[in-house]
Amino acid sequence: MPRATSGGSTSTRGKQVELARREMQEWRRWGPYVSERAWGTVREDYSDDGDAWSSVPHDHARSRAYRWSEDGLGGICDDRQLLCLAFAFWNGRDPILKERIFGLTGHQGNHGEDAKEYWWYLDSTPTHSWMRWRYVYPQAPFPYTDLIAENARRDRRAGEYELLDTGAFDEDRYWDITVDYAKAAPDDLCLRVQVRNAGPDPATLHVLPTLWFRNRWSWDPEVHKPAIHEDDGLLVAEDAALGTMTLQASGAPEPLFCENETNTLRLWSHPGPAYPKDGINDHVLTGAPTVNPERRGTKAALWYRLEVAAGDTAEVRLRLAPERRDLGRSWSTTLRARAREADAFYASLAPAATPEEALVMRQAFAGMLWSKQFYNYDVERWLDGDPGQPPPPVSRKTGRNAGWRHLYNQDIVSMPDKWEYPWYAAWDLAFHCVTLSHVDPEFAKQQLRLITREWYMNPNGQLPAYEWNFGDVNPPVHALAALAVFQLDGSRDREWLQRVFHKLLLGFTWWANVKDPQGDHLFGGGFLGMDNVGPFDRSAPLPDDLVLEQADGTGWMALYCLSMLEISLVLAEQDCAYEDVAIKFFEHFTLIAKAINDRGLWDEADGFYYDAVRRPSDNTSWQVRVRSMTGLIPLCAIAVSDAHQTSRLTEFSTRVDEFLKFRPEYAAAVELGDEDHATMLALVGSDRLPRVLQRLADEAEFLSPHGLRSVSAVYRRNPYQFWHAGQVAANVDYEPAESTTNLFGGNSNWRGPIWFPVNYLVIGALERFASRLGDEFTVEFPRGSGHHCTLAQIVTDLEQRLVSIFLPDADGRRPVFGDQPRFHEDPAWRDTLFFHEYFHGDTGSGLGASHQTGWTGLVADMVIRLSRQREEEGRT
Repeated sequence: MPRATSGGSTSTRGKQVELARREMQEWRRWGPYVSERAWGTVREDYSDDGDAWSSVPHDHARSRAYRWSEDGLGGICDDRQLLCLAFAFWNGRDPILKERIFGLTGHQGNHGEDAKEYWWYLDSTPTHSWMRWRYVYPQAPFPYTDLIAENARRDRRAGEYELLDTGAFDEDRYWDITVDYAKAAPDDLCLRVQVRNAGPDPATLHVLPTLWFRNRWSWDPEVHKPAIHEDDGLLVAEDAALGTMTLQASGAPEPLFCENETNTLRLWSHPGPAYPKDGINDHVLTGAPTVNPERRGTKAALWYRLEVAAGDTAEVRLRLAPERRDLGRSWSTTLRARAREADAFYASLAPAATPEEALVMRQAFAGMLWSKQFYNYDVERWLDGDPGQPPPPVSRKTGRNAGWRHLYNQDIVSMPDKWEYPWYAAWDLAFHCVTLSHVDPEFAKQQLRLITREWYMNPNGQLPAYEWNFGDVNPPVHALAALAVFQLDGSRDREWLQRVFHKLLLGFTWWANVKDPQGDHLFGGGFLGMDNVGPFDRSAPLPDDLVLEQADGTGWMALYCLSMLEISLVLAEQDCAYEDVAIKFFEHFTLIAKAINDRGLWDEADGFYYDAVRRPSDNTSWQVRVRSMTGLIPLCAIAVSDAHQTSRLTEFSTRVDEFLKFRPEYAAAVELGDEDHATMLALVGSDRLPRVLQRLADEAEFLSPHGLRSVSAVYRRNPYQFWHAGQVAANVDYEPAESTTNLFGGNSNWRGPIWFPVNYLVIGALERFASRLGDEFTVEFPRGSGHHCTLAQIVTDLEQRLVSIFLPDADGRRPVFGDQPRFHEDPAWRDTLFFHEYFHGDTGSGLGASHQTGWTGLVADMVIRLSRQREEEGRT
């Protein structure tokens, strides 16, 4: 980030910064804030049984006005989602217009919900002044029925049946569609739609840029119904809250108008509007009289019929602005200028990256920036119902999210992705913010503050997890993220850090009071984001009043402690009152460290941490001896002090010395510094570190060619068996790909694949260990190789392994693409990347949600770090 220029008063510089911030916010007013899926979400579910997937299925989506949000293809909207613009396509053979991404519901997929289309976010600047989106659409009928039927036939042990497997792209008979977006001004957007006929024969594609208002008037009597009308080929959208916006288009498309209101006749055989939401769909497909001949409504489209020769490309020009603007020279100049600015911006982030690494980084950032979404959910109104509407079922009052009435969301929020996870998830968001800080620290800071605001955070201090169950518990990584964002932003915004710190204090207190059931500093928490990592559902109560004490839950809390300690020390530099809080977190950390190492979670024989089941009545316990990522989380709880910093905090330093003198039994977690070494606080001390690293560095256990596995590969041939009441109650196999268990719906797997967020945390911990232990500390890496590496070298190696998932290997094949030939061999496909939820533990093939740039976007952070390391090496 640029620093303020010298000269001028502090107040003047402050005003300049504030003006720059406001200008940035104006440029963010319009962005890619439209979801890819609003159907099948909790918000839209008003059913008796709470089955969101069935309440508003894909078949309803074209006909049903959504209550809370909108969806579309390549969609953009304003930051209140008053007005949306997206695209519809028709190949002349499908039974419906292609207006949204199709995929299988959680019930239909043999591995849970799964999008069954191919689209990419190729570029975006932080303010969305320049964006690029790409979509490929078969010229043959879209195989909706085939995808549903074949995936239903397969069980969990079979692979997923994908769109390419259907033959829909055989002979290259598809449309390759790219849309570029460039802003001439904050509210002046120039769009270029390029449609390439990839097939061997001439073909016709119907393209319908669609403008519509989110339906607010049906639910809120105080909202004046807006309207869109035609004026000499221009679509004019007028709304009391938004003002006027116009959509201008090249050529002579036919304007079509309907209402963004539910087709009650189609769905429920009740009389409804003459020109309902699916009126344009029905008119284009069958010529039905379902569009308003008066050319007025709340939804409108411009209907192009593009006849394109084989291999040729057709172009459509659009401009969304307050009034009619040029589609010629100024339109072209804007696109060229914004594209150049984006190139220069990204070139400056990682100048020492290879061209392939730079491509990975740029598309990762693009996916993260495109995955912002207008998230609208007033839980109280959802629970009680809208005025004038049928009341929700009585069961809702005590059902899902009933304890979160205070939660009111109406914001632009960073999503894991906008199809499979079109809702925020608390711990995902923390990782998003770390990566986003490289390109937009203001937005990252705003997101962390937002998730801790009083209309998000529960009054008891708990952060909302995700809309399926806001009361679920996610790992408390937000203090770690806040510290990272503060540092990446130049360590200067102390006011923001204070605001977030105070709210995180409430969150820490909630954890300490609720998730330490025995009061012995060993924490639970349930699945903690790692779904099926254990032999049983860790969120479900154990029989016979048994208590599960979790190595990861305890490790997460220790990490929370240390992150809060580090933040308080930063703030204490200018306000000594924070020294008191720093002392509190120092002492609390030592209590957790003693508990995890002395009360049965550390196994001396194995040199590893395990969960334990404890019987409170007699205080007996036994370990759940699964070597998994839960046992590596304690490794992440490490902090290394800045001796210069702590030496100036006399009260803190004095109290630490006194505590260690009078409570020596807690001193094992503290390795004091000297002239050559800083002080280190860690759950895993330097004496136990080599034992844990033996497991981490073993290719027969955690170390894979592409990062760290979530479960040891030792269970490949010898599954772990959990015994209870004299019999095997559950197993854990090494499953490097999709899950074969239905725990948590079976749509994600922590029994072997590679996950970026936990890899990122382990790498960060090893960096901190390296700063304390130096190059004298080495580890055989990989284990059994005879090659010893410093911890700094291991950090680089792990980052390279993770980045390699997306890079071409010696044969030009990117591991992320698995065994799909088209992605490896077709020049039109091989450089457009997917950022999956997780990756095959042996091959690096992408698995789970295909667009979860969210935390997999951490690969961009790793590319930047590798680039900076090369720059440092070049200087020395």
